[in-house]
Amino acid sequence: MIKGLHHNAYRCRDSEETRRFYEDFLGLPLVNAFEITETKSGRQTHVLHSFYRMDDGSCLAFFDAPASPFEFKPQNDYDLHIALEVPREALEPMIEKARAAGVDVRGIVDHVIIDSIYFRDPNGYVIELTAKRPDHDAGMDPARNGARANLTRWQQDKAGYGAK
Repeated sequence: MIKGLHHNAYRCRDSEETRRFYEDFLGLPLVNAFEITETKSGRQTHVLHSFYRMDDGSCLAFFDAPASPFEFKPQNDYDLHIALEVPREALEPMIEKARAAGVDVRGIVDHVIIDSIYFRDPNGYVIELTAKRPDHDAGMDPARNGARANLTRWQQDKAGYGAK
C-alpha cells in the first residue's frame, strides 16, 4: 500500500535562510512554496510551506511559522537527523564545499554498509549525506542481519542501560 515517501516536513527559522542551504548549498531545487492562511480546523494563521525535491521525486519540506513558537534546539546525531543518499564520489567534494562555505562538517564516517558525512542546516538539524557500499543491500536484508532478534535482545537488555 505505501509506495514511498512524498515529503518529510520540519519547522524552519527563516524560509530564505533555509532555501539558501537546501537549494544553493545542497542543490535541491525549490519546487513549491505557498502560504497557509487558515488551518483545516478554521484557525487563522500565516505559515509558508516550502518543498525541495530530491532526484527520486520525494521532497524535504519546511514550515516557516513566525507567530507560532517552536523550540529549535541542538540535536544529537541519533536524536533527529535527515540522511540523504548520494554517490560515494560526492562525499569529498561536499566536505570541501562545506569548509569553503564555513559549514562545520565531520566525516567520512565508516558505518560498515555506508559511508557518511555530517553537518547542520541553519535550523540546527543534522544532515547526513550517505553513500551505499556495494554490500549495502545484503547488510539491510533482515534474513541475514538478525534485525528481529537484535530488537528482541535490545528490549530485554535496555533496562540495564538506564531506560525508565
